[in-house]
Amino acid sequence: MNKLFLLLFVLFDLSHLSAQNVVVSTVTEFNTAVESAQAGDTIFLKNGVWEDAQLDFFTNGTSENPVVLKAQTPGEVILSGSSVLRIYGEHLVVSDLNFQNGSSSGDDIIQFRKSSSELATNCRLTNSRILDFNPDTDNVAYKWVSIYGNNNRVDHCHFEGKNNEGALMVVWLTGEANHHQIDHNYFADIPELGRNGGETIRIGTSTNSLTESKTIVEYNLFEACDGEIEIISNKSGFNIYRYNTFRNNEGMLTLRHGDDCEVYGNYFFGGEGKASGGVRIIGERHKIYNNYFQDLEGDGFRAAVSMMNGVPDSPLNRYFQVKNAEVVNNTIVSCKEPFAIGEGSDSERTLPPLNCTIANNIAISTTGSKAITYTDTPINMTYASNYITGTIGVSDDGLINEDPGLILNSGLWKPSSESAVVDAESLTVSYLDLDIEGQARDNSPDIGCDELASSTVINQPLTKEDVGYDWSDNGSSPVLSIDKLDPNVQLKFNPNSLEIKGISESDLPAQVTIHDLQGKSMVNEVVSKSTWSVPITLKGVYIVSLINRKGNIRYKAKVQFSGSK
Repeated sequence: MNKLFLLLFVLFDLSHLSAQNVVVSTVTEFNTAVESAQAGDTIFLKNGVWEDAQLDFFTNGTSENPVVLKAQTPGEVILSGSSVLRIYGEHLVVSDLNFQNGSSSGDDIIQFRKSSSELATNCRLTNSRILDFNPDTDNVAYKWVSIYGNNNRVDHCHFEGKNNEGALMVVWLTGEANHHQIDHNYFADIPELGRNGGETIRIGTSTNSLTESKTIVEYNLFEACDGEIEIISNKSGFNIYRYNTFRNNEGMLTLRHGDDCEVYGNYFFGGEGKASGGVRIIGERHKIYNNYFQDLEGDGFRAAVSMMNGVPDSPLNRYFQVKNAEVVNNTIVSCKEPFAIGEGSDSERTLPPLNCTIANNIAISTTGSKAITYTDTPINMTYASNYITGTIGVSDDGLINEDPGLILNSGLWKPSSESAVVDAESLTVSYLDLDIEGQARDNSPDIGCDELASSTVINQPLTKEDVGYDWSDNGSSPVLSIDKLDPNVQLKFNPNSLEIKGISESDLPAQVTIHDLQGKSMVNEVVSKSTWSVPITLKGVYIVSLINRKGNIRYKAKVQFSGSK
């Protein structure tokens, strides 16, 4: 080992000896552990049913050493009855919890705050589940997750079966951008509420809709989210919705309030007998690109792409005029109404879309009467290089009534080398450097969401296996205790080998060491990739450490090895 690296390892190894791992079995013990928690500590909730538990996780870690709250065994801590969790502080991680067999009388189940003025920062909820946590009647309103503060993340969680009033997840604004991240979650089985308040995700409110949020919603799967028309309700500015998959939902992604949002790289698939929609646009300077829509039976407000009419001098809670929207490089297949323009036009909503662009799109096999419907005539609409089959409904040189020659490839309609859309864009936009699959677009981009390319596919429609929690090591993990400084790092035990996954590229090259309890080194290797494995024939208890390029310990665990099999 390099002498400098060895010195750093020794120093950082000693500096983390004070980190504590404590198992608590009551709320009182939990409160005591939280009060004394230091950066790098891990608090384990003992396996079992925690009924009516109010968990106030109020403490502080650091970016290198968060304070972690987790189940003793993933999924085996069941928070039931009226249990709730509040997260407040900086650099906290909550993992492996299971909320079920419970409900609330009005308090949100998980909140990223202590009070209205004490909000969480750089905190994370991961690898957890909330299942059917509902009251006896659906008019009792509460959220399952309320995200306050700044730079918080909810990822790899499972949310299923919410049937009462109140959006499942809400990002709350306080007047400035909050930069939250919602990713790799599974949202499912939300029945129709029959009134407003059944959103799956809402970002902001109408009262602060002119505020920037800059939240990213990515790599989530939405299935049978039928609560109301707005599966996602955007009510703030500069948010990004990308690489999500929507299946079998009675609703759509709605840019209800706010400006300057981007919707790209998403897959929308309809459900039999459901008025599934795509994206509804209200407000200014939104960009809708690189999306794939298929088998959507919604029309009007629920069309694949719907542009609303606006209200003159609109109050915050009504409809702002659509201005300068860009709808480019989308593929729309077998949908009832690909484009609905000027929707909602009436005596109040009199302002049609203004200065918008619809370019480089494909719409084929439309199941309704026409591909484009004008409820009100847009002002200064630009059409360019759109390939549309069947009855278009509008005449413009930028609307090409010709079969683009797509082929069915792994369940998706894509261009072939003979397709008319290959290298055919006439209006190129600066931000369109990749296609829906994460492949680079060349200097002569293809029309539609997919670029004909031979490079590796990075993004594709998500399945349930791609998102949500992973409790696969339940009851079988040989990890005895853990000082998990990087929650992304995972140990995987295979016959005769140990694998470490999730090593950040910024930590490479890293060092993996395994030593016995007396400090004798058994394994000492430099790691240059995000996944590392080594044959293991050890038997007994050993310390496994991952040290990054700066000498910081990113992961440290006490492990029981069983010897060669």
